[in-house]
Amino acid sequence: MLSGDLVAVWDVALSDGVYRIEFAHGTTSGKRIVYVNGQEVVRKDWLFKLVGKETFSVGAANTKATITIEAISGFAYEYSLEIDGKSLQKFIDNRAKTTKTWLLKVDGEDCRVVLEKDTMDIWCNGQKMDTMGEFVDDGTETHFMVKEHECCIKATNSGKKKSGIVHYLLLDGEKIPASAQ
Repeated sequence: MLSGDLVAVWDVALSDGVYRIEFAHGTTSGKRIVYVNGQEVVRKDWLFKLVGKETFSVGAANTKATITIEAISGFAYEYSLEIDGKSLQKFIDNRAKTTKTWLLKVDGEDCRVVLEKDTMDIWCNGQKMDTMGEFVDDGTETHFMVKEHECCIKATNSGKKKSGIVHYLLLDGEKIPASAQ
């Protein structure tokens, strides 16, 4: 990577993983290079227009991402990232409402489990999990396996109007605290 031209780095958490997006911008040549997790996904050499947009996709679901380049004064530029048509901050805030993430160790290996609340899809380390859901007296349980371990995401009513449904993860029957991610 051309570290001298690297002007912006963002970390974006999607259901199938956390992606590092890096943007290199040659302000004399107009060169634009986008890297996702170190892999080059966009390269444009010798552009005469130094401002504009670069659009590409991220993750297994091919989520649309756009980097906007704006001149702020003279030869100073501002770079912003949009994910799924939303500013990065708005996207993060929305994901906090529609997903729940747990970071845990299973057999000494780091695991990232993500629940998509709207679809009830469960992802573990980038893989969509096979699940089995069932209704129980106090809500629902969604069962799946991580390696040889039984996992269950329980959804129960919190009893409070503001917090609504509460989701928690059990690994071999033990409750795992949720991550802020």
